[in-house]
Amino acid sequence: MNNPNIKIDIDLAYKEAMLFTKAHYENFPVASFLISKDLRKHVAVIYWFARTADDIADEGNAAETERILRLNEFEERLKHTLNGHFENELDAALYHTIYTKKLTTKLFFDLISAFRQDISKKRYDDFPELLDYCSRSANPVGRLILELHGIREDKAFIYSDNICTALQLTNFYQDVAADFKKGRIYMPQDEMKSFKASEKSFENNEINQYIKALMEFSINRTLKMFEDGKNLLTFLSGRLRFEITWTILGGVEILNMIKANDYDVFNKRPVLTKKRMIGLFVRAIGYGSK
Repeated sequence: MNNPNIKIDIDLAYKEAMLFTKAHYENFPVASFLISKDLRKHVAVIYWFARTADDIADEGNAAETERILRLNEFEERLKHTLNGHFENELDAALYHTIYTKKLTTKLFFDLISAFRQDISKKRYDDFPELLDYCSRSANPVGRLILELHGIREDKAFIYSDNICTALQLTNFYQDVAADFKKGRIYMPQDEMKSFKASEKSFENNEINQYIKALMEFSINRTLKMFEDGKNLLTFLSGRLRFEITWTILGGVEILNMIKANDYDVFNKRPVLTKKRMIGLFVRAIGYGSK
């Protein structure tokens, strides 16, 4: 670790974070205009942190024990960073963002906790257990974005959690087939049993009445979460209000596409095309101005 007294060019550190983000997320340059210019560097360094931890947990062919060890080391690195000891410039930028924007440090540890869980936990007994995972894997990002914008009301956080959890669940439904290939099923086991949905259907990519009923129930519940989450918009204005509106519309569109595909989550992965995104963009302009 570097001595905390060593001078680091913080502007160059943030530039490195922006370059990392652009290299790893091709849509960032398109979406960046929705983030106020003074906050882009902070969003970029948070993205670097989350993406790095996620890559450790989910990429490559390393054994589970090796990935958990590397995540533990990354967590220790975060602790050192918070104490002003930096391994590189990106750590310095993260430190600067957390303390100048007064971000809740627990949210960063929550993300690492979720990524660590994803390495070894492949099934969820019930919906509350899945919600607990989402509370650490998805919700921290929404709360950090609100904190960056100076929004810290408890009700706003709750509505944000609804949106982020709904987005996480939507991603699960979108990637049912891909996740199963990695050995994971994010559908609660008790609900699968209740709807008589068998893992055999996952193995055989078989869409039957039981899988359809399970997906219909799950998607309708998630749509309700998005609807509840819309209350967050009353706390927002300007670009952030528009961005969140567009995000909600995108999630709802994915769920509606699954419905339109007769709940075939095994063979028809829904993807938002550029044309659809433009259409949602136009809708967001109207909705966000209400």
